[in-house]
Amino acid sequence: MKNNLTIPLTAEKKPAVMRTAEEKKELIQRLKRVEGQVRGIQRMIEEDRYCVDILIQVSAISAALKKVGYHLLEHHTHGCVADAVANGDGEAAINELMKVIQQFSK
Repeated sequence: MKNNLTIPLTAEKKPAVMRTAEEKKELIQRLKRVEGQVRGIQRMIEEDRYCVDILIQVSAISAALKKVGYHLLEHHTHGCVADAVANGDGEAAINELMKVIQQFSK
């Protein structure tokens, strides 16, 4: 099995199942919270805060981003991959999904 995890960005591809307005809103709100947490860590470093306090915040950000990623993986699997399987292009979609899962779980 080839272990090439390079997955190029594909601006021309669109999701088979579009995200709902509510789903977009929730994802964007979560990412804005992460953005605020990152700014908070920057301030903590500037203020020479205790390393453990900063590391706890880094862990929280990592968990929040993983949650966004898992949500997107689920959406992609149920939408894009399922659509590709139904339309006879499942092998390529599954191969791409496996690469993404391997990359995501690093």
